[in-house]
Amino acid sequence: MLELQNINASYGQAQVLFNVSLSIQSGNLLLIRGLNGAGKSSLLKTIMGLMPQSHGLIFWKGEALHGLAPYERSLKGLGYVPEDRRLFSALTVRQNLEIAKPRVQRTLPNGQAGLQLADVLDLFPALAGMLDRPASQMSGGEQQMLSMGRTLMTQAELLILDEPCEGIAPVLVEAMARALERLKKQGLTLLIAEQNQTLSAMADQILTLAGGVIQD
Repeated sequence: MLELQNINASYGQAQVLFNVSLSIQSGNLLLIRGLNGAGKSSLLKTIMGLMPQSHGLIFWKGEALHGLAPYERSLKGLGYVPEDRRLFSALTVRQNLEIAKPRVQRTLPNGQAGLQLADVLDLFPALAGMLDRPASQMSGGEQQMLSMGRTLMTQAELLILDEPCEGIAPVLVEAMARALERLKKQGLTLLIAEQNQTLSAMADQILTLAGGVIQD
C-alpha cells in the first residue's frame, strides 16, 4: 500500500536520512522505533512532502507521490498527526474537527464510509463534553486526541502518527492505544513513530531507525 525506496533527506548540509526503504501492507501497523534525533520525524515529513530536501521514491497504492504537495497527498488518503499537533488554538473543538471534513465523501478500505464527527466522538468520548471549548484550553493529552480526531475527519486511509503517546497522562495513553486498536480493526493502515515501546504489542512490524538508517 505504501512503499519507500532509497529515501534520503537533509536539512541544509546535514543529511538526516540515508537510503531508507520500507513498505506497509493495507490494514497493518508499522512501528518506527528510535531515540530522539534518529530521524523518525524527518521520515514522516518526507512521506507527507514536508521535507524540501529529499530524494527517493514513494509509492501510495502503486502511484508515485513525487512532486505532489502535502495537501495533494492528504487528498489521496494520507493523514498526518505531527508531534506538535498543529491545532487551531483559537477555534473550538467542534470547529477544529469540522474544518477538516472533505467536500467529497471517501470510502475506507473496508467499504465503510469515512469517519464523521459522531465516529470521532465515539472513538474519543472525552471530546464530546468539550465541543465548545477552545483548543487552547485543553490539556496536552486532550489536544492529542483532538489532533488525531481532526486527521481522521479528513477520512484518511493511512494514519501517520509522530509520538502519539509521548508526554500525556497514562490514562490518556490507554485511551489512545484503545482507539488505535479499534482503527486497525476497522481496516485503517497505521504508520507510527515512537521512542518508547508503548504500542509495540499491537504492531505487525517494528523497524528501528538510528542515525537516519534502518537497522537490520
